[in-house]
Amino acid sequence: MNSDPSLRVTTRELIETAERGDPAALNQLIPLIYDELKALAHRRLFDERRQDSMQTTALVHEVYLKLVDDERVTQQGRGYFFAAASRAMRQVLVDRARRRLARKRGEGIEFVTLDEDNPVVTPDAAELIALDDALTLLADQSLRHAQVVEFRYFAGMSVEETATALGVSPRTVKSDWAMARAWLFAQLGGKGNTASASPRR
Repeated sequence: MNSDPSLRVTTRELIETAERGDPAALNQLIPLIYDELKALAHRRLFDERRQDSMQTTALVHEVYLKLVDDERVTQQGRGYFFAAASRAMRQVLVDRARRRLARKRGEGIEFVTLDEDNPVVTPDAAELIALDDALTLLADQSLRHAQVVEFRYFAGMSVEETATALGVSPRTVKSDWAMARAWLFAQLGGKGNTASASPRR
């Protein structure tokens, strides 16, 4: 896949720096990924006439191939990339949601979907912004639970991919995902037997 060689080098260097233990590298990586995701999303996902769910997995993987696609990148480095991509995808979608809400304030609400096996992003601005706010609160209580939601929901990553990126077991991801979903449903006014649950550190 064609891309700006200098951008690929910069991305790879930031990943290598992150692997050496510099947390600032991850923050520097997010804007690069954000710009790429925003451009792709604008062309492929954000057709206002579409009402189907936004599948973000393919976008994130396409940006990975464009910016990183290099055999020297380790599994740990790949995890750093997807951590940044998950955050960038969240920002892309929430930024767009805020713009849509400003234009279409007062329209009906569609619920976000946090299904067990197939998390997708639905094209509703108000609910997405509410989810973003709740996720910020969740991160204050349990950063890892919030990261699992970012990986699974905003980047569309599988349990196994999320486990690799976070350096935990798939079992831990499944547990975190279930607990985080329950907590978020409660925060967003959901009802049911999960409403009283709260995430554990």
